[in-house]
Amino acid sequence: LRFPGFDEPYKQCRIGDIYAERSQRGASDMELLSVTMNDGVIPRSEIEGKDNSSEDKSNYKVVLAGDMVYNSMRMWQGANGISPCNGIVSPAYTVLMPKIPISNGYFAALFKSPNLINEFRKNSQGMTSDTWNLKYPQIETIKVSIPALPEQERIADMLGTLEKRITKQAQLVDSLKKYKRGVLSAIFNEHESICSWETTTYQFSELASRRSEKYDPRSGLLMPCVELEHIEQETGRIIGSVPSIQQNSIKSVCKSGDTIFGKLRPYLKKYAFVKEDMVCSSEIWSLIPSSRIIPEYLFYLVQTDEFIRIANISSGTKMPRAEWSNVEKAMFAVPDKDIQHQIVHLLRRLDTKIQDSLDMLDELQTMKKGLLQHLFI
Repeated sequence: LRFPGFDEPYKQCRIGDIYAERSQRGASDMELLSVTMNDGVIPRSEIEGKDNSSEDKSNYKVVLAGDMVYNSMRMWQGANGISPCNGIVSPAYTVLMPKIPISNGYFAALFKSPNLINEFRKNSQGMTSDTWNLKYPQIETIKVSIPALPEQERIADMLGTLEKRITKQAQLVDSLKKYKRGVLSAIFNEHESICSWETTTYQFSELASRRSEKYDPRSGLLMPCVELEHIEQETGRIIGSVPSIQQNSIKSVCKSGDTIFGKLRPYLKKYAFVKEDMVCSSEIWSLIPSSRIIPEYLFYLVQTDEFIRIANISSGTKMPRAEWSNVEKAMFAVPDKDIQHQIVHLLRRLDTKIQDSLDMLDELQTMKKGLLQHLFI
């Protein structure tokens, strides 16, 4: 796939013809850099979490702006990027410096393309994926086909524009999710609510009960089976390949109008509104709304910070697990059903906006993936 006006044959060469290895060390006062899977090379200070780097950085490798840096043990997964600044990296990384004039943006994309990632995997040395390693003597022999510099720059500009669009769309999704959390807090938080309607306080067990019905494998019915991994975090969307129930499995039944809630690690916010009868794993509660609450209002209630906080109390195990004995006694203020319907209507519209924005993000990411497959030989 080429832009009009570019018809010069691609040049066949080895990576070693384009990049040499930079082995300079002894600059421990320079900024520490890291290579990430999604964001390329960034300052270590921008990454949250524990800093596992050595105190003695005299053996760390020097990186200059424009160098290609990659994790030697994760190159087959795409752990590489062009450095935007000078700095140093762990000796476990390999640093490549350009030998000829190139477009950094083009090579940043080329090194993420599926075909070249596959070559990195095939040339990595080691017995298992945990020990695969790709050093310079292996990567320099890999053959690539590249266009002339003007075409490299044209491709880089287009991919850069697309990447900026994807970043903006991801920011929009995050902002909408944050806005929704604020709306949930404003509506459902009894102490901080900005709403003036009258409410009645109930224990959660008066608003919902757990469905205890088990799937009968002798029934012969083929029903969709939902596991925790099929519930998208925070959106309430059931995704992925939802398999049919296996005949010998012991699963719980959940029915249309129920709200399902992942009781394992509740802080992951795995919940969904059930629109068809199905079965689910034992790690999921299927909640039946009582006559005091409309079904979708229950769905939004379990998304609130207050419910998640109550459900996230550990039962003495290392992994938090929601305990019904804690949840059923929790108190929640609920308005009458007319107000519940208005609240559900508002939040449903907001969910639609979030879902539309997520779909657009998926389309853009799919477009990028397709371009990476077709722009590079």
